[in-house]
Amino acid sequence: MTDAGTYLEHDGRPAVRFARTYAHPVERVWAAVTDPDELEHWFPSRVEMELAVGATVRFSGDPNGEDTFGRVLECEPPRRLAFSWGDDELHFDLAPSAGGCTFTLTNVLSQRDTAARNAAGWTVCLVELDRVLAGRPGDGPHGEQAEPWKVHYDAYVAAGMPAGAPIPDASAR
Repeated sequence: MTDAGTYLEHDGRPAVRFARTYAHPVERVWAAVTDPDELEHWFPSRVEMELAVGATVRFSGDPNGEDTFGRVLECEPPRRLAFSWGDDELHFDLAPSAGGCTFTLTNVLSQRDTAARNAAGWTVCLVELDRVLAGRPGDGPHGEQAEPWKVHYDAYVAAGMPAGAPIPDASAR
């Protein structure tokens, strides 16, 4: 199962959600979501965190944004991790499924008009996660091999996903 991205309300806030099914056990996907060396291959920023509720999360190295901090909101290894990132929240849910693991990423948004922008970014990142879990890590979501972000953004806007927030450098792929 591959979900192309859905706009929804999460606890009264706007959100985008993606679901993937992987032919790996939950523990393998959990490692890809929590190990900084694995995150580096698919997440848009370098992430440093202790897996404990209340711990600080440090985000660095994103060419489209400044270094920032967040907090671990939930941590139930190897099934659930949630943390803040600026005014947004990221929720990762992992569940065993036939032959592997169902992975769900929900980005709870601080502003409705960021939905298409963030959905396009997560689409690119999740293609990179697919590569990591297939044993073929690339050079990350900002690398030359990454999916073209703008194509996905335009598709989300055309599909009616809320848009209008500033976007990264318009010439960016």
